[in-house]
Amino acid sequence: MDSRKLAGWFSALCLSAVAAQAQQTNELEQLKRQLQQMQENFEKVQREQREQIDVLTKKLDDLMKQQTAEAEKKKLEQELATELSKNQSAPVAQAAAPPSAAAWSPAQPLTVARAGSAYMNISFDALMDFCWSSASDPSRFLQLGDHDPIKRGFSLRNAEIAVDGAVDPYFKGFGNIVLKLDKNNGTDIELEETYLLSTSLPAQLQVKAGQFFANFGRQNSQHPHQWAFVDEPLILNRAFGPDGLRNIGAQLSWLAPTPFYTEAFLGVFDGQGGTAFSFRNPGEDDGTGVNRFHGRATLDRHLRGPGDLLYVPRIASSFDVSDSQTVVLGASAAFAPNDTGADRRTETYGLDLYWKWKPANAHAGFPFVSWQTEALYQRFSAGADASASIPAETLRDWGFYSQVLWGFKPRWVAGMRGEYVNGDKGADDANDVFRGERTRISPDLTFYPSEFSKIRLQYNYDHGELFGTEHSVWLQMEFLLGAHGAHKF
Repeated sequence: MDSRKLAGWFSALCLSAVAAQAQQTNELEQLKRQLQQMQENFEKVQREQREQIDVLTKKLDDLMKQQTAEAEKKKLEQELATELSKNQSAPVAQAAAPPSAAAWSPAQPLTVARAGSAYMNISFDALMDFCWSSASDPSRFLQLGDHDPIKRGFSLRNAEIAVDGAVDPYFKGFGNIVLKLDKNNGTDIELEETYLLSTSLPAQLQVKAGQFFANFGRQNSQHPHQWAFVDEPLILNRAFGPDGLRNIGAQLSWLAPTPFYTEAFLGVFDGQGGTAFSFRNPGEDDGTGVNRFHGRATLDRHLRGPGDLLYVPRIASSFDVSDSQTVVLGASAAFAPNDTGADRRTETYGLDLYWKWKPANAHAGFPFVSWQTEALYQRFSAGADASASIPAETLRDWGFYSQVLWGFKPRWVAGMRGEYVNGDKGADDANDVFRGERTRISPDLTFYPSEFSKIRLQYNYDHGELFGTEHSVWLQMEFLLGAHGAHKF
């Protein structure tokens, strides 16, 4: 065999060895990758199983805690029932009923804890204000509402404790206690509202009974934390006084069977006291021991019959103008005697309009535009007061407010409100802060960090016949703790 053939065979042998070695190396790398992938898949399955085990363990713990809580609750209810049964059986030990009977009676105390369909919301809401005003004492002429900011610097005019819930299958209940600080930071407390509301009457009827805001117009029945501005409209101050129109009484409402929402209301109230401002209101002490209202000495006028009660009828209808627009129209009235004379009466009439635009694709309620307007007219038949040389006369007051709100982006709402009030020149007009011509313009901007807080900045331009022109800036902060019941649209 010559040398060339030998060299060829040797080269082929070397190439075969190199190829075999490369093939072995490639197979080895593939095996390593397969092993690594299997190991990663195995670890992934382990992680997923651990996560599933953790989730199931948490669910099991939650269920055990729930069962424990339910068992404790049931035990507490049984203990309470036992104690109540003991309390009821003690004074009637000689009664014919067997001692084991646990039937409820009207004399039995109300249950402390209940389960089933019963519920109760408890909340605490506070409104705090910081003010600068060109008026040294804003409460003298400018801020006449009982929950309006009242002084330069800091004030807190509404801290509200509210409870509401199901009483039983027939009634819901609501209670509202308000605390507020005066100019010297002394604390005043008032029982603002407490009432029952029926839930199961036939024929679309509903009864409300207790102390509550009369259903007159749109804003009178709202609490201060529902207001779109820091202060109450002027015409509501003038017609219904610092506290708004609220009193002890009852209200019957009927939801009419119409293709659109229509509801009629009739409220009947005691009509007496400062919260019935323009009616049987004794007024304030003039410093000599005489109570006066609109400058006149008032009578101690007691309830003599149905004619001395306060009647507040209202009707409201709502229409969907389009998929994105809604209109609500309302008309209200209030009739009752007043305390300036034995045969003196007061009549108040009001019209209200509410319009809202919100697109179908709105997110969290934004954007939106709303417009709300109320107009009131009041006729106050005032008696004569010979001691103050004031004749009998009829005082007529009228006015309106109109406000627009623009929710231009989530959590941000800009507003503008314009107001005008006027009335007849009364014999005591010069001394009455609730009379005389007046206008007010109020732009504001509100930011809601969440549904439980808000920050509001508002400017007021005030011009009044009794005080001239004043400028004020209000900064308001609100926070809410707990669950607060929903409010009407």
